[in-house]
Amino acid sequence: MPPGWRLRIEAELPSTSDLLRRLAAAGEPEGLAVLARRQTAGRGRDGRSWQSPEGNLYISLLLRPDAPAAAAPRFALLGGVALAEALSGFMADRAAIRLKWPNDLLLGGAKLAGMLCEGAAHDGRIEWIVLGLGANLAVAPQLPDRPTTCLGQHAPAPDPEAAAVALIRAVDTWQRRISAEGIRPLLDAWQQRGPQPGARLTLRTGAGETTGLYRGLDADGALLLETDGRTRRFATGELSGGGD
Repeated sequence: MPPGWRLRIEAELPSTSDLLRRLAAAGEPEGLAVLARRQTAGRGRDGRSWQSPEGNLYISLLLRPDAPAAAAPRFALLGGVALAEALSGFMADRAAIRLKWPNDLLLGGAKLAGMLCEGAAHDGRIEWIVLGLGANLAVAPQLPDRPTTCLGQHAPAPDPEAAAVALIRAVDTWQRRISAEGIRPLLDAWQQRGPQPGARLTLRTGAGETTGLYRGLDADGALLLETDGRTRRFATGELSGGGD
């Protein structure tokens, strides 16, 4: 375990992120990771429930970066890259896991993992970030709107504790690298696993659907789509098309 990190393991929790958010608000120092073998009220984006059978990875990590509040979306990218690298370490093909903006990991075109990035800020600075991550290691719960897979369908599935330690190491490595080199290496690493440049994507937002050509991410992790000859920036939304 990297210096400064602590791993707390619980047999069952309603939600690892809900617990860690309460601890963060009460002043818990950076570096606590909470792992649950089962969750009874796991959460995904937009209030979606996250099915949490035993054998998969359910973990939340507490970060306290010295960064402006506007930089918060970058930590979802960090979580995605770190989780992809951690899980790839258990596979023969380390490039097989792909990233779907803003928060999904795909394997063979099916959903393998997802994350929820939450936080608090004060006077324009981040107070804390909780990265909640769930990955299908041994079981692939069915979803009504998309195919799912688990690591065990492609390689021997690691136990959740081993996956958690690999994830913590990857997050710690990326935090140190960003401090030394800035955000560019993280953006490059994300885009290596992201959609193909120029892929046609459809993004659903509260304002409707937008279809365009993928032009990468900006420095804050927002999606760039070219539509009608101009590049537009999107901070939120749900992708379909080449992003799958």
